[in-house]
Amino acid sequence: MASNRLMRINEEIQKELSGMIRNLKDPRVQDTMISITRVETTPDLRYAKVYVSFLQEDRAAEALKGLKSASGYLRRELGSVLRLHHTPDIQWALDDSITYGARMLALINSLEVNSDDHADEG
Repeated sequence: MASNRLMRINEEIQKELSGMIRNLKDPRVQDTMISITRVETTPDLRYAKVYVSFLQEDRAAEALKGLKSASGYLRRELGSVLRLHHTPDIQWALDDSITYGARMLALINSLEVNSDDHADEG
């Protein structure tokens, strides 16, 4: 279980990175809608795994490359804002939970409900 301090740091990193990503000049990042779904920081604050989700799935790979190339800049900016003893190294991870949820919902909605089945149950 993460401590309260670690959870607050994770939330602060998520909030700050979300704002910083919008200002990146890299066209790979600018041309797609990116959401940071969660951040998991190691207890020693050396590494932060940032989970991102993309609205346009076909651009996800290129956008992830853009984020990885901007990691140094984002880490430096994060360090100036957060004022931690160690600014964590940013590791990007694709979070497909939203896509997975949408796919499951579509499958559930595509199931046919036979009205005769419900009549036998009563």
